[in-house]
Amino acid sequence: MSLYCGIACRRKSFWCFRLLSTYVTKTRYLFELKEDDDACKKAQQTGAFYLFHSLAPLLQKSGHQYQAPRHSLLELERLLAKFGQDTQRIEDSVLIGCSEQHEARFALDLVLNSSSSINASLQKSEMETELKGSFTKLRKALFQLNTKDASLLTTAQALLRWHDAHQFCSRSGQPTKKNMAGSKRVCPSNKIIYYPQMAPVVITLVSDGTRCLLARQSSFPKGMYSALAGFCDIGESMEEAVRREVAEEVGLEVETLQYSASQHWPFPNSSLMIACHATVKPGQTEIQVNLKELEAAGWFSHDEVATALRKNNPYTQQQNGTFWLPPKLAIAHQLIKEWVEKPSCSPLPA
Repeated sequence: MSLYCGIACRRKSFWCFRLLSTYVTKTRYLFELKEDDDACKKAQQTGAFYLFHSLAPLLQKSGHQYQAPRHSLLELERLLAKFGQDTQRIEDSVLIGCSEQHEARFALDLVLNSSSSINASLQKSEMETELKGSFTKLRKALFQLNTKDASLLTTAQALLRWHDAHQFCSRSGQPTKKNMAGSKRVCPSNKIIYYPQMAPVVITLVSDGTRCLLARQSSFPKGMYSALAGFCDIGESMEEAVRREVAEEVGLEVETLQYSASQHWPFPNSSLMIACHATVKPGQTEIQVNLKELEAAGWFSHDEVATALRKNNPYTQQQNGTFWLPPKLAIAHQLIKEWVEKPSCSPLPA
């Protein structure tokens, strides 16, 4: 009997430990808010709101960094009233996360889906004055945000954009209705549920063993080079997408590849970046650039790339006429850094 009690107590202790795990409790709490409109509305009472204007987040400059201010529900209701908007607009907000203390985080665009959007557009400067900040394009500010704010704001922008673009059912043509958390939209006429989606993109750093291949598109900022990237086609595996993109863009055949990591990326729309290292045979390294896809591509030595990583200031490098790399927050930067630090890591067969 005592043995049984001992086992039972240990099991109880184990499950208590599981239930007290911060990650598990946060995940379960967020799941509840996504599934229960009443619980989500209650969470708004003690939650914090990030504000946007036409998908540009409200930011405040602090030295060389941006900070994203948060507003309580009472503050938001006061602001909406001041700007001539109904407090019911709060229902257009989307859930983007929560703190370790289970304080829910929401995002609201003051213009999108607003019946007074024209008026709100005219009041942008007045809003910025009142809010003591500026609505700044996320692409411009992203690399001057701390990691936590950057993650929340990219999630927020992606969700807000998705809801703005999916207000009607593709089957019935009728308006869809968002749930309180913004985790889905439902067509009232046929009950079809639509969930926010990301497009899978492979981003690949190609190496021949001693050099890595970097390329640029015409849309890139002047002087910036990065890894190859492209959307996955329907029916492709990740490995097939890597092989095809490398062949299409630079005319090379991948010999081996290795998965590295993944990252949500909000530009131009929401994408899941799947990062890989790939190698080509040393004797088959002649690049044939597809000018419909790229502006330029070339092989860069370990020393050249390591130097660019150490001096990764785009403004300085543009003036010096040298190339520069994506900033640290981008997964392309992490791929390139991995290659510099472990240039001889053994890859897996493709």
